[in-house]
Amino acid sequence: MVRWKSFEQRGTMDTDNKHPGIKSVGWALVQVSRLHRSRTGDKLSELGLFAGQEQVLQALSTSGPMTMGELAAILRVRPPTASKTVSRLSSLKLVERHTEPGDARVVRVKLTKEGKRKAAAINALWDEVEAELLQGFDNKDRKRLRKLLRKAAKNLAGLTGADQTGFEADDEIDGLEAAGEPALVVTA
Repeated sequence: MVRWKSFEQRGTMDTDNKHPGIKSVGWALVQVSRLHRSRTGDKLSELGLFAGQEQVLQALSTSGPMTMGELAAILRVRPPTASKTVSRLSSLKLVERHTEPGDARVVRVKLTKEGKRKAAAINALWDEVEAELLQGFDNKDRKRLRKLLRKAAKNLAGLTGADQTGFEADDEIDGLEAAGEPALVVTA
């Protein structure tokens, strides 16, 4: 009987069995995204959160109270997806829903005090993971990578019919950061 060893048991990847997509930019992007999401997920679990929930808290922290539709648009998800995440965050007492005065059909979501504390912790967490991700990159490499990823995202957004806004050029983002407005960073 053949016993297979897991990746963790072997300690390294078998160099004779390389993935056929190893020379593909898309394959590399998928691998980096997967590892980034895993690392971020590990860090978020220390805060009692799951991947995806931090994006809602960050968006509300940056933009303030907003409707479910506005939140879904910023996150690039469907409103039911945003609503489900908001419900979970509401049960954790991190966000609150309030009806709009004069129109009870409009519901706005805002951070609670605890939600604001978590959002600040998430910002620190993101800075830490980004520093780990980009270790050994100089500022020029970082800026170029960011620019290329935005360009690739815009290309695919155009082909899929997704919203192409939000993929600003580096000089536009740098202008926001210089004005004291942090750039919202969202993972796949």
